[in-house]
Amino acid sequence: MAKKRLAQPLLDEIHPGEILLEEFMKPMGITARQLSSDMDEPPSRISDIVNGARPITADTALRLGLFFSMEPRYWLNLQTEYDMRVATRQSLKKITPRIRVFHPSVP
Repeated sequence: MAKKRLAQPLLDEIHPGEILLEEFMKPMGITARQLSSDMDEPPSRISDIVNGARPITADTALRLGLFFSMEPRYWLNLQTEYDMRVATRQSLKKITPRIRVFHPSVP
């Protein structure tokens, strides 16, 4: 039986903070200080996010969604995709041999 491939070759992981900075803040002329103030977030949180040092949480996704008048799930989806790419790169080969795949018994 042929082995299934679990994932396509991965592109570089792009942290959602980089997308926030490059695709939203820079083109719109928004500084981290302005964004943090308008979103009622500590400046360090926004700085950490755009520097890739902190994930986008559900709370931050809600705030970004409100600020940019868009669906908050967009931000969570970016974070989830990033997390899965990192986990796949870091852990998949190590954990795959240790997982016992469930095979339902046929009655």
